[in-house]
Amino acid sequence: MAKILSLSSILLFISLFSLSSASTTPNPSPKSLTAAHKELTNYGFPIGLLPTNVRDYAVDRASGNFSVNLSDLCKIILPPDNYLAAYSKIITGKIVDNRIAELDGIRVRAFFKWWSITGIRSSGDNLVFEVGMVTAKYPSKNFDESPDCEGAKADT
Repeated sequence: MAKILSLSSILLFISLFSLSSASTTPNPSPKSLTAAHKELTNYGFPIGLLPTNVRDYAVDRASGNFSVNLSDLCKIILPPDNYLAAYSKIITGKIVDNRIAELDGIRVRAFFKWWSITGIRSSGDNLVFEVGMVTAKYPSKNFDESPDCEGAKADT
């Protein structure tokens, strides 16, 4: 029973995450998007999987290994229940067409516990998020805009 409750809780959280991404205020300056955001689209992913504070990135096209460097840690409050998502300064993984695996550096806090997003698959108009053995599918369009980090100041 406890495993079913935990699985249900994780799925509920991920659904709230996808809904909050859809309601995030659009990035007012498309110029602030980096080559890393554009690179995501080359592999079949929307730009909103990365926050706006990307500093640089590297991809080994032969192996698919990548790293994304953010200018700072990034936290995003996800309404309506104030869940917290945290991006490390360095995000790593392996990317190939329509699949990110071995993902490290993105976590979500739900029900008093941090959960690591370990993989993401793009399947048609949907994204499938992997949290360990648990998966959940959400519309890609919910991630069309790159979110600003909590406390980020607008460029003047």
